[in-house]
Amino acid sequence: MFSLLDNPIYHALHSADQSKNIGTDEVCYFDIEIAPFIGMRHWEASNQNKLLEIAPAERTWFLLIKEPVEFIDQLQVSLHLPLYQCICTSIKTSYQKNSSINLVRLNESHVDEMIALTALTKPGPFRKRTIEFGNYHGIFEEGKLVAMGGERLHLDGLSEVSAICTHPSAQGKGYGAHIVHFLANDILERGLTPFLHSKTDNAAAMKVYRNIGFEVREEVEFYMFRNSEK
Repeated sequence: MFSLLDNPIYHALHSADQSKNIGTDEVCYFDIEIAPFIGMRHWEASNQNKLLEIAPAERTWFLLIKEPVEFIDQLQVSLHLPLYQCICTSIKTSYQKNSSINLVRLNESHVDEMIALTALTKPGPFRKRTIEFGNYHGIFEEGKLVAMGGERLHLDGLSEVSAICTHPSAQGKGYGAHIVHFLANDILERGLTPFLHSKTDNAAAMKVYRNIGFEVREEVEFYMFRNSEK
């Protein structure tokens, strides 16, 4: 099962997130207002040429994959960095459902606030329809959304914890850890394994994740790229 995470976007769009695939079986991707992710089973030059034929040329694409990709000249990489891919098979510390921190389930009425918070804190791409991935929860102070997180990619037996962020004014209160703890516990209670991605140089975040029960499974490649002719 965990081998699916070597190519998580492709496998998500061929399993639990298949209904969100607006591409083809070979070149699969989400609506731009949901996520900028694209997936293929194999990334050799011939398949990249198929991508040029099928995928909208004006979009910038995000890719998560274990094996490094050698891109053809027609695809220009604007960002490439390593990420830790972590999984959690059990929670190390007890999760208190009746914590004094009040988690609110977020819905479409909160999307503007969610976009504003993620634009400020930059946990990863968040668009108008990203909330459709589901299970987003937030923390409010004086009516203002100051922390949030939810799920993103869904694969058979696996669900990704994502968009964890806290407003600078609310840092240091343990909100991010609480949200990750809640989401990981919720995913495990549904019989799934939670996973997440983190920058390899984000030691503070990795300490939090490890304290909860996440361990590094692999180091994966993140690419941001687009059609160089557009």
